[in-house]
Amino acid sequence: MAGSGKYGIDPEFVRSLSREIKSVHDMKVEIAVVIGGGNFFRGVAQDWMDRAAADYSGMLATVINSLALQDTLEKMGIYTRVLSAISMEQIAEPYIRRRAVRHMEKKRVVIFAAGTGNPYFSTDTAAALRAMEVRAEVILKGTKVDGVYNADPFKDKKAKKFNKLSYIDVLKKNLKVMDSTAISLCMENKLPIVVFDLFTKGNLKKVVSGDNIGTTVS
Repeated sequence: MAGSGKYGIDPEFVRSLSREIKSVHDMKVEIAVVIGGGNFFRGVAQDWMDRAAADYSGMLATVINSLALQDTLEKMGIYTRVLSAISMEQIAEPYIRRRAVRHMEKKRVVIFAAGTGNPYFSTDTAAALRAMEVRAEVILKGTKVDGVYNADPFKDKKAKKFNKLSYIDVLKKNLKVMDSTAISLCMENKLPIVVFDLFTKGNLKKVVSGDNIGTTVS
C-alpha cells in the first residue's frame, strides 16, 4: 500500500490497486483480498518490543490498510466487506467463515484483516488459511517482481526466473515465495499459488484469465 514509498499509504497506488481488483470483479469473479501491514510496522519493533505485542500491532496495521482499500473500492461502486480476525465491531465485521462465503456469493469483495488473529503467524499463512476456508481456486500473490527467482533480481542481474515450481522445490530451495507454514498448508490441500507483478497495469486480470505470467507453484 506504500507504493513506491517506504511506509504509509500511497493514495495513487491504492486507486491503481482498486482499479485492478475492479477489472476482475467486473468479470463476475468472486474475489477476496488479504493485505499485510508491513508498510506501517515492518522492522520497527524488532529490537525493542516483545514479539507477540509487535505482531498484534502489525495486525492492527492491516486493518488500517483494509479500510483504505475498502473506501477506495466503494468509491468505484464496488460493494465490500472488511472481516477482521480481531473483534472491532465499530469498523469491521468479525471473521466468520460462512459469512465470508456468503458475501462473496453476493459478489462483494471481501477484505480479510488482522491476519489469523494470532501472533507468530504471517500474512502469508493467513492468506493460505482463508483461501482454504472459503474454498478458493487459487492464491494470487502480488509482488514487486514478475515471479520467483533463484536470487534477488534487483541485486543479481543473473538471477533466473522460474515459470513453474513444485511446493517441495520451494521448501528445499528456501525460495522466498511464502513462508514454509503457508507453503505446507497449500501443499497439503493442493491449492496452487501464482506469484506475479502487481505493479504492472492489467496483470491481475491477465492472471485470472489464465495468461502465462509470473510463477505458478503447484
